[in-house]
Amino acid sequence: MEVEDTGETRTSWSTAAEDRHIFCDHVGKKRKQDPAPAPVIRITEDEEEDEDGEIMSDHMKDSEEPSNKRVKPVVKSNSLTGLITPTKTPALKRIGQSISRSISFRTEARPLPPAPLRPRTKASSFPRRRNSQCWSDTVESHDLTAKEIKRQEVIYELTQGERQLIDDLSLVKKVYYEPMLKLDIMTESELGQIFGTLDSLIPLHQDLLSRLERLRGSEKTVGEIGPTLMNWFPCLEAYVTYCCNQVGAKALLDQKKQEKRVEHFLRLCQESSFSRKLDLWNFLDLPRSRLVKYPLLLKEIQKCTPPDHPDEDTLPDALELIQSIVGEVNKKTGEAECQFYRRGLSYLDESQRLPEIQLSRFLYCHGELKNNKGQRLHVFLFELALVLSRPGEDKDGGQVFNVYRQPLPNALINLEEIPDGEAAGGGTFRGAFTGNDKVRNCFRVSSRGRSKVNPYSLQANDSFSKQQWITCLRQAIVQSRDRTAQTSQSPLTLHTDPALCHIAELSLSSDTDMEDHTGR
Repeated sequence: MEVEDTGETRTSWSTAAEDRHIFCDHVGKKRKQDPAPAPVIRITEDEEEDEDGEIMSDHMKDSEEPSNKRVKPVVKSNSLTGLITPTKTPALKRIGQSISRSISFRTEARPLPPAPLRPRTKASSFPRRRNSQCWSDTVESHDLTAKEIKRQEVIYELTQGERQLIDDLSLVKKVYYEPMLKLDIMTESELGQIFGTLDSLIPLHQDLLSRLERLRGSEKTVGEIGPTLMNWFPCLEAYVTYCCNQVGAKALLDQKKQEKRVEHFLRLCQESSFSRKLDLWNFLDLPRSRLVKYPLLLKEIQKCTPPDHPDEDTLPDALELIQSIVGEVNKKTGEAECQFYRRGLSYLDESQRLPEIQLSRFLYCHGELKNNKGQRLHVFLFELALVLSRPGEDKDGGQVFNVYRQPLPNALINLEEIPDGEAAGGGTFRGAFTGNDKVRNCFRVSSRGRSKVNPYSLQANDSFSKQQWITCLRQAIVQSRDRTAQTSQSPLTLHTDPALCHIAELSLSSDTDMEDHTGR
């Protein structure tokens, strides 16, 4: 049998076994041969399929002829070598020699790595992913218009969101709060500060869910929803207490995460299926996220409501009500955040205690910036003052912010945006911001009328952060100057009696702050 050597070969077997990690025997060791060893056939990866067919056909013909020669058993392999019975025939010998001459390297089959064993885990009672079912999936047939279908979909989303929030809040209580209290991972007082009034929000949302379910008729459609929401929305004022507590709760949780037992417990919970890869703070922040979503859902319902629908008169009033509640919660939360960080400031000198800091009611923004020496600073833009600080810890391990340099009143700030690419050699920047001689995402603030305060050159992490800081600074400067202009024309000045100011803030201040303030 003559075989034409085309010099062009390719494989025709599949490598699916490697992807599935299936165990099989491989040819990799030399076996003890018969006195007349059979030639080893090695095939490169570019062999023609028709040539393979021709080889196999000739081999089958030869194997059908009677032979007294001993034949070695076939061994499982991931290559074609182990599939051909190595019988000693002249035709196969010539084929083997011809193919062997075309091979310029030797490949040896290596055993596949063992597939990792996956331990069986007990199925969790909480789903890993949320069910993305729509309203149209729950009804068999309907004769509604496209606009009414959209309205029902939004109402169904509102209902399902309430159900999911109740499940998540119940999970937080059952999986986080109760085990940590029982195992003494945290004290009851610490857990009370972190979880706040979370437990009281569950019946509140259960009430709304039951009301929405009662509105669904036999055809699983909701007619008038405006009056129900108008009657329930005032219950959301309970969110003021919960959201105001979140600032201190987040700080305490971050502090407790430094403890090994707490970190280990929270990590195990996050890696479990019930958590959906969310950490504890993601769950604690769900109520606030839900609160700000109500106006958006209500706007969508209003958009899909026909002009002659009964909700046309009540939905605008419900939307106005929920927007005012969300605005009030945001205002009170901002005041609580401002006071929390004011109490966390540590002054190195009494001259740093500007009255504008104590009179500020909210924060425009705060975050990390670098100075011209490359040092990381935590900068606070209060309502009336800009404060640069260095984060530190107190004796109890709590976070404090050591005031760095002299704070600047917002009304006296001059803001200068530094274009990207300004030379950093010498002068203000000294090349500390970056490894090259160009700087990016920088701006400069200085004080007019106070020559003793040097300008502060600051660098943000990226261009977006820089733009956010510049926008907030411009807004703070304009509003502070307007306030200064108004107070200068009225009998009351900006620098009111600190004691009277403190009395107005007794609801958010502690007894210690009162003693410090009256002492000054």
